[in-house]
Amino acid sequence: MVTAGVLLYPRLANAPVWRAAITPLASIIGSGFLVLGPILDVSYGAFAPLVMAALCLVAYLFGAAIRFNIARLDQQETGGDPGSAMLETVGSWALAFAYIVSVAYYLNLLGAFAVSLTELNDPFHAKLVTSGVFVVILMVGWVRGFGALERMEQISVGVKLSIIVGLLFGLAWFFVGKAATGELVVNPSKLHGWQAVTMAFGLLVTVQGFETSRYLGAEYDAGTRIRSMKLAQGLSTAIYMTYIVFLSLLFAPDTIKLSETAIIDLMAIVAPILPILLITAALSAQFSAAVADTGGSGGLLAELTGGRISVRAGYALLVALGLGLTWMMSVFEIIGYASRAFALYYAIQALIAARAALGQPGSRGKGILFSGLFVLGLAIAVFGTSVE
Repeated sequence: MVTAGVLLYPRLANAPVWRAAITPLASIIGSGFLVLGPILDVSYGAFAPLVMAALCLVAYLFGAAIRFNIARLDQQETGGDPGSAMLETVGSWALAFAYIVSVAYYLNLLGAFAVSLTELNDPFHAKLVTSGVFVVILMVGWVRGFGALERMEQISVGVKLSIIVGLLFGLAWFFVGKAATGELVVNPSKLHGWQAVTMAFGLLVTVQGFETSRYLGAEYDAGTRIRSMKLAQGLSTAIYMTYIVFLSLLFAPDTIKLSETAIIDLMAIVAPILPILLITAALSAQFSAAVADTGGSGGLLAELTGGRISVRAGYALLVALGLGLTWMMSVFEIIGYASRAFALYYAIQALIAARAALGQPGSRGKGILFSGLFVLGLAIAVFGTSVE
């Protein structure tokens, strides 16, 4: 409640940098927060915080490449560079595909959480809920567009952040109690070597979302978008690290039955109210994120095809592919594919930044860094694996 009051405070709610940070922050800590804790705890044990820190660092470095491109485009330094223009087009196609997979990811999580506390808590009924929401989104987008639904974003983000702070407070209270009685646990890692690395690659989508700052140019100038992306990534890193440190020391592996909704069972141990709050956060967050990415994908496909695929047809294509992913794959498999799709997009953005930086006096160090990120992005796209 305190957090909600702070977020509603007019001076904060109306601050341009905060308003610009809401979109990337909502994307970064939306779905990932719900699934990442149990996955890291079960798979990496006591090393879970290190893996989380590595994911956040890689995301921040990819964000640096995108921030470099935001500044570069604002200065119009590459207006006549056909190579960069071609890469931007390829990157836009990769992003459109990533949006399609991410919407399936968001709505499959929504379906799983929607049935989690009911007698119908099984994959079949979760997929039925997901399919129904896909149809609703298609109907709304086809008939009326997403303007009205998108206006709910700031409210849903405020609700989600307030619930997350409540969850962290509950975990902190629980942690202090366990520490006082000497009941903290240090779990061994189940994954080692290359297998541990490739699974971490497959979790990149859980810290994805910062790239949305690049596409807010119609509303905010380049400086505001760059500062807001840094703010969103800084806040999300602090939230994730606090969350993972608590979780990794509180629950033994045999406490967790790994599933997309495992966090609900764990939080029921901490406080009875948390499962209900988490489901509320999950439903609002997943739906708003799915609406945003559906709208972005439809518009992007129409732009890339020169109008040959209309925005409405883009929505229909996304829903058709999303339904296919829903019934053919598990949530964890979709997470893996979404991570690889976004990694490809980040690799292309890093390559664009590397080309520009290597051609600028005094930017050779950045150019080498961005070149390394390009290689890393390709490696994640090729070798990333799902939890299953």
